[in-house]
Amino acid sequence: MAQSAATDLVSMRTRVMVVDDSAVVRGFIVRILQSDSTIELVATCSNGQSAVHQVARAKPDVVILDIEMPVMDGLTALPKLLAADPDTRVIMASTLTQKNAEVSLEAMALGAADYIPKPVASQLNGNDNFQRDLLAKIAALGRRRQDRAHVATIPAAVPRKPPAFALRNVPPRDPRIVAIGSSTGGPQALLTLLKSLSPDCSVPIVIAQHMPATFTTVLAQHIERTAGRPCREAVHGEAIAPGRIYLAPGDFHFELARDGTALKAQLNKTPPQNFCRPSVNPLFCSVARLFGAQAVAIMLTGMGSDGLDGTREIAGAGGAVIAQDEASSVVWGMPGAIANAGLCSAVLPLTGIAPHLISLFARSRR
Repeated sequence: MAQSAATDLVSMRTRVMVVDDSAVVRGFIVRILQSDSTIELVATCSNGQSAVHQVARAKPDVVILDIEMPVMDGLTALPKLLAADPDTRVIMASTLTQKNAEVSLEAMALGAADYIPKPVASQLNGNDNFQRDLLAKIAALGRRRQDRAHVATIPAAVPRKPPAFALRNVPPRDPRIVAIGSSTGGPQALLTLLKSLSPDCSVPIVIAQHMPATFTTVLAQHIERTAGRPCREAVHGEAIAPGRIYLAPGDFHFELARDGTALKAQLNKTPPQNFCRPSVNPLFCSVARLFGAQAVAIMLTGMGSDGLDGTREIAGAGGAVIAQDEASSVVWGMPGAIANAGLCSAVLPLTGIAPHLISLFARSRR
């Protein structure tokens, strides 16, 4: 019996491959992984070409992939790794430069699941935030892959269990603002959603995406190009205008406030919430206070439960709440938390959210 339990534990561990040209960084990451009994280190590689050669044998659930490497860089290796196993979850490891932010966003468009800012050599020792974030991402992505693999083994004839969550019935109201929260997998989900919105959605769109500074600057530029409407990082004290998109800048909480009749952005560096700054909660709570039933909240893919409290306030005020569904989410943590709490008026695949949002605006006009 004990041997069987041990075998089950090993089979449930997340298999991880580390790819980085720096022996110091590889050793640092390996020590972090070896401290977690739920992780099995299956390979370490010093360049992308070596990783491509080893991936079929190692069969990793998660690959931590450096961007800048000799022989073959991470962006070149990424599609080759995914071709070998499309369900492998890849985390791009990137230093905090604008160039690497651009490459990381390109990598996510090519299929990478997430990214993690890599500390410089002088910051390796005692970097608890990096260790916590890395282990959390591996756990979420590894569990997501295993869940999908389990579903794939269920015969089509076996009926799937219906969702356990109930949906709220929200009467038609004139939406005055759209607030979006996202994390793991969020950048690509945001681009997919926002490029599909019609000009009828002319209210302000405010976003809290878990991302560090530099990365949010680049993401705002990508959103503007893709969505075809102005997008920028929010600036403290600036007026929030209809038809524009405002993104919480990295390392700042983003809230909305009234100044007379004007709606303005408020940024602060109060302590992180749910280990996040920006956090979804402050933004959603401020939207609930100012707009009540005329708010629309959208929760996209992300791990954890950040935004649950803020969503509860929007739902309590009568606002519409839309969550991305599990099948289309990279990680169904944040949207799953609000769905299972019974706060949603709709739970939809990513490609169904924009049409539903457009219908809310059309319904309110009627």
